[in-house]
Amino acid sequence: MPSFQSGLSSCINPLNCVFYQKEFEDVDNTFNKLIKIAKNIPRTEVIEQTNNYWKGVCRSLIFRFPDDLQILKIDSKIQIKSASRFGGSDLGVNGNRVGYLLTELEKSNN
Repeated sequence: MPSFQSGLSSCINPLNCVFYQKEFEDVDNTFNKLIKIAKNIPRTEVIEQTNNYWKGVCRSLIFRFPDDLQILKIDSKIQIKSASRFGGSDLGVNGNRVGYLLTELEKSNN
């Protein structure tokens, strides 16, 4: 397993990658909710899961292009990174994916 003492790596290309970080009061509960939401994204395969890290591969509907989705719990923060493996631009797919995770998290808290 990779070491994430300082967190997930930053995005190399902001046109095909999104990085989000936020502090949460109940970081354990939030992490578990995010994992549950991520696992239910269509065409997502879980690659790795530990008590503080989750990684999945999300594939596009038509061409099945792979995007890496990572969620890391570190101290009181959660980091989310969604990045395309191929291409210079993702046409907003990764931003939409992270937005979906956060929207569903907000719904689960209400």
